[in-house]
Amino acid sequence: MKSQCLEIVRQKCESCKACPLAKTRNNVVFSDGNPSTAKIVFIGEAPGEVEDEMGIPFVGRAGQLMNEFLAEAGISREDDIYMINTVKCRPPENRVPTDEEKSACRKFLDAQIDIIKPEAIVLCGATALKSFVELDKKQTISKVRGKWMTVTVDGVEYKAITIFHPSYLLRNRSMEEGSPRRLMQQDLAEIKNTILGDRVMSEEKELVLA
Repeated sequence: MKSQCLEIVRQKCESCKACPLAKTRNNVVFSDGNPSTAKIVFIGEAPGEVEDEMGIPFVGRAGQLMNEFLAEAGISREDDIYMINTVKCRPPENRVPTDEEKSACRKFLDAQIDIIKPEAIVLCGATALKSFVELDKKQTISKVRGKWMTVTVDGVEYKAITIFHPSYLLRNRSMEEGSPRRLMQQDLAEIKNTILGDRVMSEEKELVLA
């Protein structure tokens, strides 16, 4: 079962000392979500202070904002999504993880994706994007977000899309047309319609037959 396989990976992750982040962490922040029902893997940058304290990804201010956007889009964090980060331990002062730290943690990231086998991967922010795609200097997250692409993990291709990291939205509160928050709404609507559309139609059919 997926949960049993992931528990093995979690145990190995919790004993990992492959990079300096192991010395400063309070908790390994492995994942959140239901591996049995999740169709989408959300990948963020790294745990923050609250995540490090609780051992759960996306539970700080940015995570709470993400919850609001997910609920508005009709995407269930509990059932539709499996949430992880590029690294499992908090970098000091919430800095961006280094390439060496990401490389040391990559085997755990890939193992989670291999086990979940999602229908789509959502890359939250530039750090997650750059972990899978090489960008030239002219390519910014603003230019590539909201567009479906293909990423490869252990030889398997997955449908993927990039969205703004919710921490960026904390600094950009405007809801005007074209603002980051409005674009987030559009991107999550696209994700729901493309990946969860079958579920919505199935639920509607059940209501008709009830």
